[in-house]
Parts: sequence; C-alpha cells; structure tokens
Amino acid sequence: MTTRRTVLAAALALAAGCAAPRRTPDGPSAVPSAAPPSAPPSVPPSTVPVAAPSREEVLARYAGQAPRQWGTDLPGVAATVPGGALALTFDACGGPGGNGYDADLIALLRRHRVPAALFLNARWIDANPGPTAELAADPLFTIGNHGTAHRPLSVTGRQAYGITGTADPAAAYEEVAGNRAKLTALLGRPPAWFRSGTAHYDEVALHLLGDLGERAAGFAVNADGGATFTPAQVAATLTTAPPGSIVISHFNHPTSGTTPGYAQALPRLLDTGRTFTPLPP
Repeated sequence: MTTRRTVLAAALALAAGCAAPRRTPDGPSAVPSAAPPSAPPSVPPSTVPVAAPSREEVLARYAGQAPRQWGTDLPGVAATVPGGALALTFDACGGPGGNGYDADLIALLRRHRVPAALFLNARWIDANPGPTAELAADPLFTIGNHGTAHRPLSVTGRQAYGITGTADPAAAYEEVAGNRAKLTALLGRPPAWFRSGTAHYDEVALHLLGDLGERAAGFAVNADGGATFTPAQVAATLTTAPPGSIVISHFNHPTSGTTPGYAQALPRLLDTGRTFTPLPP
C-alpha cells in the first residue's frame, strides 16, 4: 500500500525548495491529509563508529555493489521520533535561487523557544557565512549536513525530481564528506545527521553514510511543499501533523508562504499542549 509519506514526497517535489519558489497548481487540494504514515521508520540508534573509515576504505568496501532500493522510505531513514513531540527540520539547499535566508522564520522559532534541526548545504554556507555562524552558536538549533552539491544520495546516478544523484560510491562519499568537513570546522564536531538533496537514497549509499558516522534524516510530514505552499496550506499541514513526526520545511525562501504559515500554526499548537523536540544527538 502506498504510504502517505511516499505520496507526499512524489507530489510536493522537495527539489522546489532549492530553486525559486513557485506555487503548486493544485491550490488548497494540495494540502495533505493528517493520516499517519504506515509504520514509518523511527530514529535509529546511533551508529557512529569509533573512527570513520578513510576514503579509500569506503570506496573499496562499496565498489561494484548494486542497490535494489530507492526512495525516501528506506529502512534506516528516520521519519519519526519517540515520545510524541514534533521534530521540526528546515533545509537550506543553496545554489542558484536557493541561497536566501528566512530570518523571520528563525526569529519566530526563537520567540516561541521551539527547537529545530537546520540542514545546511555547502553552497548555502558559503553564501551566508554570518547567519551560518550565528545559527551554529545558538543552542536552540541542531545543525545537520545537507550535502556538498545537494544531490540525491546514490551509487548509480539515480535521479529524483530531475536532479541527478551521485554517480558512484566516490561521488556519494564526496557529497557527504565535503560538507561534513566544512561543518566540523564550523561546529568543532562532526554533524550527527544528514539529509540528501531531495531526501532520496539507495541502500548502498545509506550504508556508506553510516560508515561516515551520520544518520539519514527523512520526514513524515512535508509542511511547505518545497517552499511552494501558501500560508494556509503550511498552517493546515503543520497543525494536523501526527505526534512524533519529523517535519520538513525550508528556510532559504524568505518570500514563500513558510513563515506566515508557521506564524499561524505554532501558537495554535503550543496552546493545545503540543511539544517540540530536537533530533537526538
């Protein structure tokens, strides 16, 4: 049976969050239902190795391995967190049309003391050194790895939403490790979480990611449709998110409907006793 999360991923085109924002043609009907996903994967236990293997070791380990799975729902991709709170995550994808900074959204989260995980792409970091340093220093936020070139994480060049994935294990390694090094220098420690461009993976690339000491962040609810939703759609999606959901949105499109939608939804959720949690370290 097709899960709600699979339908969301196909219909809402996460790649739109990394280009100039555009509205969905479906209008209000694009707001997803509140039905929970079918047995979504939860946050896995940490698999951080004592010492990450070298590039040569990783490439030798995965040379010639052919993946059989592809998508956003693979085993080991976290979609939920325990305890019933919502885990808000926001991507900053970078690149042409994707280097904006939604300072109003960050201010909104700070005003309500709502924690969030911010997934930063290397190109966005380079374009926004000041905000990057400020966000990294704020304990309200967890900083995650959103890749070096914002590619789907593949070992065969598999595409998602027209974006070509990493072509082989070497390219997958560089997609993770390039930005991992940048974030480690910024944070003083390696990031614990990774989300690929478009949130697509194959299982070989996922094992490679685990060898590098990072866990794959997926999502159960797409709250802003890749920064294409209207404020009303964002608010409706967020307020009906099932307990324990990892929620994905974007904070690199300040003119989108994301911040106005969150401004409507967060007070309602807090007033009804809903709680928010960071991704575990």
